[in-house]
Amino acid sequence: MAVRAMTEISYIDGPRGRLAYAFTQGTGPCVVFLSGYRSDMEGTKAVHLEAWAKAQGRAFLRLDYSGHGVSGGVFEEGCIGDWAEDAEIIISHAVTGPLVLVGSSMGGWISCVLTKRLDNIVGFVGIAAAPDFSEDSFWAGFDEEQRRQVMVEGQVLVPSDYDEPYAVTKRLIEDGRDQLVLRSPLPMSWPVRLMQGTEDEAVTREVALRLLDHIEGEDVRLTLVKGADHRFSDEACLAMIEAAVEDVIG
Repeated sequence: MAVRAMTEISYIDGPRGRLAYAFTQGTGPCVVFLSGYRSDMEGTKAVHLEAWAKAQGRAFLRLDYSGHGVSGGVFEEGCIGDWAEDAEIIISHAVTGPLVLVGSSMGGWISCVLTKRLDNIVGFVGIAAAPDFSEDSFWAGFDEEQRRQVMVEGQVLVPSDYDEPYAVTKRLIEDGRDQLVLRSPLPMSWPVRLMQGTEDEAVTREVALRLLDHIEGEDVRLTLVKGADHRFSDEACLAMIEAAVEDVIG
């Protein structure tokens, strides 16, 4: 395990409050880590990759969406579109030149959204990427009463394997439908490496295969890791992430 990196946190004003990020200077392309739903830039994978990038002398960026980590805003008021916009604002502010997106879980979905907006992406690494989860996981899994609560009362509380129950809001569901990436072409003309654990209970291997099949590109690979869970952050998994980033950078 890498020694914890301590890059100074910086802030920029965003539409929903101040946005926090940590940028490490170095050679390009810059590696940008996009964390998951209700996660933040202090997670194991983000901090490990930052330390790896520093050791390589490589530029690196990690960030907190609004309502996450030390950024401003209220989590329950946010949605995929907001968080993708937050990421785009920070990336455009902090990074010049080519970049590689590393998206974990929801960060994988946001990465896919950003591929339609940014013209300086040269690689994508997805870790248990969760495209379209608000529709295909949340909404598809709700019973009629839960759907009624969301649409009439504005939210429903959902139990979590990791923490307290959390709210899924009407805004998250409705905005998510505007951000879907598996219903329209998803061209990626750069190297793509997807990684998925077989014991992931939050994102199934079927999601990973669907994303693999949907991406339009000539260098797209998926690695299934037997026994790995959604965190994908033990020593072996972290080493795989490093190798995938190096492979994409070439």
